[in-house]
Amino acid sequence: METDNHRSSESLSLISSKKTTMETATRMIPFETEKISNGTGDGGGGEGSNSDDLYYENFRDEGGGERDGERRDIAAAAVATLKCVVSSSERVQESYCDKCFERTFLPILPIFLRRHFFPPTIPSTVQLLRPSNIAIPMCYLSVGILQGLSGPLINVYPLLLAATEAQQTTISQIRSLPASFKLPFGFLSDNVPLYGYRRKSYMMLGWCLSSLSMLLLLTVSDLSRVVHTSNNDGDDDENNDDGEYNSGYDPSPNAPSIPLFGAALLLYGTGFWLADVMGDSIVAEKAKLEPISSRGHLQSTCYASRFFGLMVAYPLSTYLYSSPSYGPSFVVKLMATVPLLNIPFIFMLGEKRNVYVASTKEQCLEIWSTVRSRAVWQPMGFVYLYNVLQIGNAAWKEFLRTVLHFGDVQLNAFGIVANILLYVGVLSYKHCLMDTSWRSVYVWCTLLNGALSLLQLLLISGNTFGIDPYVFAMGDEVFADFLTGVQFLPTTIMMVHLCPPGSEGASYAMFTTVNNSAMGLANALSTKVLHIWDVSKETLMNGEYDGMMKLTILTSLVQMSGVLFVRWLPATKEELMDLGWRKSSSLSNEDNIEDVGNETGGKRWRKDGSILGGTIFLVITFLSVAFAIVVGVGNVLFGGSS
Repeated sequence: METDNHRSSESLSLISSKKTTMETATRMIPFETEKISNGTGDGGGGEGSNSDDLYYENFRDEGGGERDGERRDIAAAAVATLKCVVSSSERVQESYCDKCFERTFLPILPIFLRRHFFPPTIPSTVQLLRPSNIAIPMCYLSVGILQGLSGPLINVYPLLLAATEAQQTTISQIRSLPASFKLPFGFLSDNVPLYGYRRKSYMMLGWCLSSLSMLLLLTVSDLSRVVHTSNNDGDDDENNDDGEYNSGYDPSPNAPSIPLFGAALLLYGTGFWLADVMGDSIVAEKAKLEPISSRGHLQSTCYASRFFGLMVAYPLSTYLYSSPSYGPSFVVKLMATVPLLNIPFIFMLGEKRNVYVASTKEQCLEIWSTVRSRAVWQPMGFVYLYNVLQIGNAAWKEFLRTVLHFGDVQLNAFGIVANILLYVGVLSYKHCLMDTSWRSVYVWCTLLNGALSLLQLLLISGNTFGIDPYVFAMGDEVFADFLTGVQFLPTTIMMVHLCPPGSEGASYAMFTTVNNSAMGLANALSTKVLHIWDVSKETLMNGEYDGMMKLTILTSLVQMSGVLFVRWLPATKEELMDLGWRKSSSLSNEDNIEDVGNETGGKRWRKDGSILGGTIFLVITFLSVAFAIVVGVGNVLFGGSS
């Protein structure tokens, strides 16, 4: 053991003294974590693991001889550095709460439950139900619960306040506007520790801000409703579907104004998304410590928690809001309470304090080096193009209301069932499709979703084979959400593998921003294609469905066209990592590569990557963020005045 420590110390000294060696070792670590973490259950760094031998395989030529001494030292340094990361992370988690947990709770837990929730083959750093990790799934669960609780409130309460359509658009945009700042949130936590912590302090700050915003709203206004005694305003026809909220109730005399309600939601969203980014950053860090056999289960468990919270909270919020005994005031009280429930778990969260933080310049250079890699810009290019092509039929909801006469209760039922199947889709991928090719998942889900979209043609023409139109429409709508759940996890798992060490917050936020901004652009394009054919409400009321048929065919074909770019997407995690390598015979600039194998046929590390690919990726990223901010701010500043 002393020899190993001595070698690790010498290797780390070599890295610190040679800048080029450090750069090479740093780039090796993310790609070799797969090998090293597949050890004996202690992060792969314990005695008896063959991580050194596995790592050195790429440093031997076909004859079995070792490469030159300097590259051998680089390999040893990379192994030692990764072992230090794993071992120190393990030591951080051995908090007082963990020790009490292991002494009191684990021994009385049945063996089958212990092996299921705390398997010995999984490092303790990624066992989510340990006291030092429980804050992570709780964060994701809270995100889902708060999304579900706030949804019906934001959709309906502005109507009670007599908000115009423009003001309703403003309110719906305000909560999601801070999501455009996920990249600055992540970069801030990577570079500026708060009270010595990079994640847990910001997570606590975010949840406290969300709770405080709702408490202030409750303090300075009255969200209760009063029974409406007269009905002479003549607005019943316009708001027929919302009669319970407009005809049945009036806001209290001290109800919040639209600007006050919007300001509270802005603070709420800021804290909400700040905490969400911290949760994503921690998962991006810990996911690299998973053994190969369970790689991806950490993320799938966290997102399953999130969608479970959404699935439960959405119908609960709908019921509580509609109930005369509770109403919007009670929903807001829940929104103020749920964030505070995370605070004790955040105190127990295992995170090392006052760790070394690379300079802002170094982190920017590391991110720039990352985005230049083909392993980043190629798959993320596919994600962006694929999501941009998911242009929906924006006139479909109007068709359901105007032609099929579906009311708000029926449409809300769509949302409830859709959230359930979204959760089932995530679980299906986690338990049944985790080892399936990413390409296969995307291809089959895209083709099935396109077929379901084309089934809308039968509903438009009235040929539902004797099935009630509501049941037929629900089957079409909710099964599409099931496919979305199946398709969701491969993208997030891929994004985690792309994050460079030390910059997980900014890099993962950047990747999710690219994903989300592409979907936002697709929504904007879906409103533009409405003008190609006449699908207005008046046209549909007159029984003219030709434009609706053509629009449905167009959007369905455009959505399915995403599979044309599926070759850009790696099939597996191993293929994703291989994108960071290139055969030596295909590289002309010998100064920009490092040998890690046979000179004639082995792999060589591409040191510089593609400047053009990285530049295009960053330009698209920042333009997408700017687009989201301009649209969001525009709706906030000008939507309410129209």
